[in-house]
Amino acid sequence: MNTKIILLAEDNPDDVQLTLRALKKSNILNEVVVAQDGVEALEYLSGTGKYAGRDTSILPQVILLDLKMPKMDGLEVLHRIRGDERTKLLPVVVLTTSSEDRDRVESYKLGANSYIRKPVDFNQFAEAVRQLGLYWLVLNEAP
Repeated sequence: MNTKIILLAEDNPDDVQLTLRALKKSNILNEVVVAQDGVEALEYLSGTGKYAGRDTSILPQVILLDLKMPKMDGLEVLHRIRGDERTKLLPVVVLTTSSEDRDRVESYKLGANSYIRKPVDFNQFAEAVRQLGLYWLVLNEAP
């Protein structure tokens, strides 16, 4: 089964809706699993908590990871993803409103594949998501 799932770790419902709209507008019809905080994102990947019993052999094609989330921030999630043998090679795109150099540098130090600041304008955001989808879901060859 070649299901290309996108894991969207995002706590802001408006940003979730914007991202889903942008994916749809770009004809990216992949299944999107939304985790509303860092803990839930890790539960999805490990098949625990509300995702207990999920087939963990099916991993997302790409993870879109917000940094500023409750329970566990994106940097800690990224650290744990990279520390787990099963998930350490998954493509992780940090998609955030943070413009702090410290967040960008730390994201790359922890193994982010890409760091993208969310544009405020929907059309710019939709274009960024379209390019992300094209690259990570079509062009990129996963390990």
